Amino acid sequence: MDRIAGRFSRVEPRRTARAYLLGLLSRTERKNCWQLAEQAGLAQPGPMQRLLHYARWDADAVRDDIRAYAVEHLGTEGAVLIVDETGFVKKGRASAGVQRQYTGTAGRIENSQVGVFLAYATSRGRALIDRRLYLPEQSWCSDPERRRVAGIPDEVRFATKPRLAGEMIAAALDTGVPAPWVTGDEAYGQDPRLRAALEARGTGYVLAVACSTRVRINSGRTAVRADTVAGRLPAAVLTAPAVTAGRLLHWSHWRTRHQATARRSHYRRRSCWIDHETALEY
Repeated sequence: MDRIAGRFSRVEPRRTARAYLLGLLSRTERKNCWQLAEQAGLAQPGPMQRLLHYARWDADAVRDDIRAYAVEHLGTEGAVLIVDETGFVKKGRASAGVQRQYTGTAGRIENSQVGVFLAYATSRGRALIDRRLYLPEQSWCSDPERRRVAGIPDEVRFATKPRLAGEMIAAALDTGVPAPWVTGDEAYGQDPRLRAALEARGTGYVLAVACSTRVRINSGRTAVRADTVAGRLPAAVLTAPAVTAGRLLHWSHWRTRHQATARRSHYRRRSCWIDHETALEY
């Protein structure tokens, strides 16, 4: 709170923000305004609701403070940025971005919001350092009245989940977050623009793609399926276990034609984990 207190110009929202934060860190089962107000000893949820809906403070500036705080405490060599999404099941239709869509939270299509998140993971620990709300194109971005009622700024436009992930990664790296690697599941690995942006920055990545993804090998002369590449790796390849995005992977190492650097691939069922698609030679 010492770090972010200056983002609240008045003492009332500052005190409420502290109570809200303590409530989020508590063992309270549900983290809604009623439950958090009760946890803070308040008779009504009004202060919590005013903090979230009416109080004037810069959420992105607080995000920046928290990101810097996390890096100070967790930063070390070999850090990884992890992109992933999660859903928030909702009953109504007024919450920004809510619609019937697939959410891993429920494991099926549900009425929900979906957020894309960026985590920072090192040998010292892990923390969420950024977030973006996914705003569906047809049901929200193309409905001015619905946007107005929900308070969505005019400058917010439709963006795919991989694009939202790319924006967060770029923002983190541009502020100096030390993270030589990025990882994510197939929802992000299948986007060639995200992979190209990471390659342009010289940032390593391990992203899942469909096993049917075509990979260029032999100096780009041949295109084969990713699972075919993984299947052709020699049995004696060097492997090293690593936990990435909650999965135990075995990263198989080999060399490219032009660089004596390790490339990593892992084939498991329908997905193949790769980090580059150019000029693979084995």
